[in-house]
Amino acid sequence: MAIDRTAAATAIDAFLRAIGRDPEREPDLVGTGARVADAYLDELCAGYAVDTRALLAASVITGLSPNLVVVRDIPVTTMCPHHLLPATGTATIAMHARERVVGLGTFASLVEAHARRLTLQERIGEAVVADLEAALEPLWVGCRLVLVHGCMVARGERAIGSRVETVALRSASGEPLAHAHAALGVGR
Repeated sequence: MAIDRTAAATAIDAFLRAIGRDPEREPDLVGTGARVADAYLDELCAGYAVDTRALLAASVITGLSPNLVVVRDIPVTTMCPHHLLPATGTATIAMHARERVVGLGTFASLVEAHARRLTLQERIGEAVVADLEAALEPLWVGCRLVLVHGCMVARGERAIGSRVETVALRSASGEPLAHAHAALGVGR
């Protein structure tokens, strides 16, 4: 589907009018349609433009001996597809590498690419794990996300202080995943 920035800005202005606000007469709302469209297209949904498999392929490092790799506190901002409100927090990626890894910054870029979409928290972790498994063939790989959801805090339940934790894990070896849980900090 083609991107139409002007149509998106017009739709935001129409939304503001539909809730009783006039974006042409209220000083604080002048230009809001364009700003919101730009924010979504240039930042909040920028992950759609990233080929995550190519991102990983460009950063693969080979010839290593098996080892544990853990990258913690990767910043995450994503948009809830149900309410278009942000969820923010952190991701942790852990894997028992065999012979291949990627540059450490690539882990953050991979999370960012999957998070900067209209997506559910659970899908981010699953997509990150699937990409890493396909590109690196680790013994096991996991992604833990701990996010605060705007849709839970600002509306409905108003569950201020709540955090949602999801864990996606895959094991090629069939080995117990207790090591993965510990590396990811599950239960902390």
